[in-house]
Amino acid sequence: MEQTLKITNVLSDPTRYYIYQYISEKHRDVTVQEIADNFSIHPNVARLHLSKLEDVNMIISETKKTGKGGRPSRLYRLSDEVIQLQFPFRDYQLLSEIALETLMSLGEAGKAALYVTGKKFGQRLMDQENQRPHSNMSISSFDHKLNLIKNAATISGFHPEFEVNEDGTSVYFQVYNCPFKEIAAAHPESVCHMHYEFLNGMFSSVFPDVELMEKSNMLKGCDFCSYQTVLTN
Repeated sequence: MEQTLKITNVLSDPTRYYIYQYISEKHRDVTVQEIADNFSIHPNVARLHLSKLEDVNMIISETKKTGKGGRPSRLYRLSDEVIQLQFPFRDYQLLSEIALETLMSLGEAGKAALYVTGKKFGQRLMDQENQRPHSNMSISSFDHKLNLIKNAATISGFHPEFEVNEDGTSVYFQVYNCPFKEIAAAHPESVCHMHYEFLNGMFSSVFPDVELMEKSNMLKGCDFCSYQTVLTN
């Protein structure tokens, strides 16, 4: 409870909240000067905000030499600690572990059900996105369909980045935040495969004929999970 109160106090400052959000979306280290420039505040004020966030373990920092001489720079990045604020207390991570272990106890049938359900939820996410104003999967524009996926992936907290090849037949995208990371660490094969099917469900809802391939996985030491899709429609 004490830690929760500290976190809510730190995030009660709007500027500090937006600084934390900025860092969480950058996928890289940031400097005091970068924060000062982006939020139009004095570097000393930026440093104070960053220190407050670091005090409650929401971000971490380290000193690195820039290779340009002079004093080493202090770089800040998002910590691996999961921040959850719920009133009254709820432990959905424990529920996830119970549900997953129950499925795994059923053997191959349980795994198959997990993967089918993962794909179904990916499709459901796109159906929900399609209900938003100005969203319509029936529109034939490739850019429009890809934007639907981008919006849904962003809302889901993936912190994604997309690249499209010149002829529009392949999409390469990176996931910088895995919403299932803590559960996946204990059950990497089943959870990562479920996540793959979830993404497959998202893409197949928009593009009728798609092949999804995993290229890298953050649980295998990579900085992000990456995928490539080959589109024929």
